[in-house]
Amino acid sequence: MKARIKWVEERTFVGQSGTGHKIVLGTAAEPDGATPGPSPMELVLMGTGGCAAFDIVHILEKGREKVEDVVVELDADRAETDPKVFTRIHMHFIVKGRGLSHQKVERAISLSVEKYCSASAMMAKTAAMSHDFEVVDTAADG
Repeated sequence: MKARIKWVEERTFVGQSGTGHKIVLGTAAEPDGATPGPSPMELVLMGTGGCAAFDIVHILEKGREKVEDVVVELDADRAETDPKVFTRIHMHFIVKGRGLSHQKVERAISLSVEKYCSASAMMAKTAAMSHDFEVVDTAADG
């Protein structure tokens, strides 16, 4: 796996993955207070959630569950001193679908965060990892 980061100006960078995808990252505030893109640590946190979500969708689809949506809401704390690693990460999963098995969703999440997701495995080296979830049955919507 390869990536490249190019400095643009001030604290703005463009990252490019080995597959050619690009993303702007930065921490320099614009005049309106916005930043040009997520900070590198925000990307690490989003990557952790994305890794878990990817696994969960894959596991549920493989188990023939009718999954329609997976949302991961992450809440994290960082150390106050450098290198300011993550010290706590909580992931709240919202899994939607038709007639989803609560047990299969719970198993998919456990398999992801405890076995398959390499990002959460790395984060667990410095952060207390926790998770919970809710299942939303869209069949009830009509």
